[in-house]
Amino acid sequence: MKPRLVVIGNGMAGIRTVEELLKLDPDGYRITVFGAEPHGNYNRILLSPVLAGEKRFEDIVTHDRAWYARQGIALLAGKPAVGIDRARRVVVAQDGQEVAYDRLLIATGSRPFVIPVPGHRLPGVIAFRDIHDVEAMLAAARSHRHAVVIGGGLLGLEAANGLLRQGMSVTVVHVNDRLMERQLDQPAARLLKAALEKRGMRFLLEANTAEIVGDEHVTAVRFQDGSEIAADLVVMAVGIRPNVDLAKAAGLHVERAIVVDDTLQTATDPRIYAVGECVQHRKSVYGLVAPLWEQARVCAAHLAGLGHRRYGGSVTATRLKVTGIDLYSAGDFIGGPDTEDLLLRDPGRGVYKRLVLKGNRIVGVVLYGEVGDGPWYFELMQAGRDIGPLRQRLLFGRAYCESQAA
Repeated sequence: MKPRLVVIGNGMAGIRTVEELLKLDPDGYRITVFGAEPHGNYNRILLSPVLAGEKRFEDIVTHDRAWYARQGIALLAGKPAVGIDRARRVVVAQDGQEVAYDRLLIATGSRPFVIPVPGHRLPGVIAFRDIHDVEAMLAAARSHRHAVVIGGGLLGLEAANGLLRQGMSVTVVHVNDRLMERQLDQPAARLLKAALEKRGMRFLLEANTAEIVGDEHVTAVRFQDGSEIAADLVVMAVGIRPNVDLAKAAGLHVERAIVVDDTLQTATDPRIYAVGECVQHRKSVYGLVAPLWEQARVCAAHLAGLGHRRYGGSVTATRLKVTGIDLYSAGDFIGGPDTEDLLLRDPGRGVYKRLVLKGNRIVGVVLYGEVGDGPWYFELMQAGRDIGPLRQRLLFGRAYCESQAA
């Protein structure tokens, strides 16, 4: 009898791991997947284009129900797991169904963080995390006018752009003094803000939300200085928290997230693995796709009994998914006393490039307006390549560097 693999989480990390496992060992396990949402897997990265009206939900589905059937996978869609009994080795569903496992993969992802200010539970206050949230925003855009997005990071700006494209008046409220402060330095953030303002987006920076105002529905957002702005829709995009409730209740070692080793095995139970945004590896928690794909490959190799791979952590790169705005960021883009900057500014073309060097190695990249060489700079950074011979022409990009070397 084949061993039983149960996957809790029908999102991108869990299903990518299953895909990798099927490549290595297509007949190794009987697989059951628990999914909280009532459909197959879809690409969450493309929720922003769905909100903006550039794609439909059907366009971003990566694994429909027929795919699970072809692979012989039992998909329990719309049936969230609510418990893990490690002694009996079973997963318990919300309706009481129990599924036994020999190996368990936890891929529960993360939950949006909602600022717990007065009024945060009012109708009209939503997060931006899944297709249900997108559908709620699209419905609001059809019947309401004023949207406030709380959070000027990557997700908040993508939500704001989508709502703007749907015809809403949009104000982005951000507690920091610049947008996307985790990915951008001050000059790049100013360029981004100016470009979005040209589209009609408004910004309130260094603004602290004190209260969501309304009786039966949100009507305004009030700030700590007493001022307020009208709002029919409030989107909270202030960050995510690893979804670790099941793991905690099962007695697994959880700090910020579920602690795993270099094989993605949990620190507490060798039968249980975890991947994705619910995972903490060497003190780091990742929320971007590239690390999740790396984790999936390593975890699948170990589930297949090919234990030669190790996950060593990831350096991540970021791109903003707002049509017509090109932005790329990676690594340590702030730098310090032991680093130096290579800078290129071309205000006329709206181009800004900053490479942060430590010695003759790239440790950080910020590109705005012209981002085609971003992946090349990222490769040089990850490889730790000596860029000494290219230093004088590095900012002009790969094609120029290679033509001069030829």
